[in-house]
Amino acid sequence: MSDTITIRLTSDLATWLRATARKTGIPMGRLVRDQLERAKQETGDKPFLRYAGVMSGPPDLSSRKGYSRK
Repeated sequence: MSDTITIRLTSDLATWLRATARKTGIPMGRLVRDQLERAKQETGDKPFLRYAGVMSGPPDLSSRKGYSRK
């Protein structure tokens, strides 16, 4: 491990983290790293997500001319 970060947690999250670490015997730092790894895997390599909420146009392509069901 080479990088260190400092984060501020809500009291509820800090309580959950301490209790989970105590119950499982896994250090809090490892729990946080595991959750970060899980989040990284879930997002994976999806470059299209950088455009989420940026593009404009009709919310439903069927509303475009030529796609009408009339």
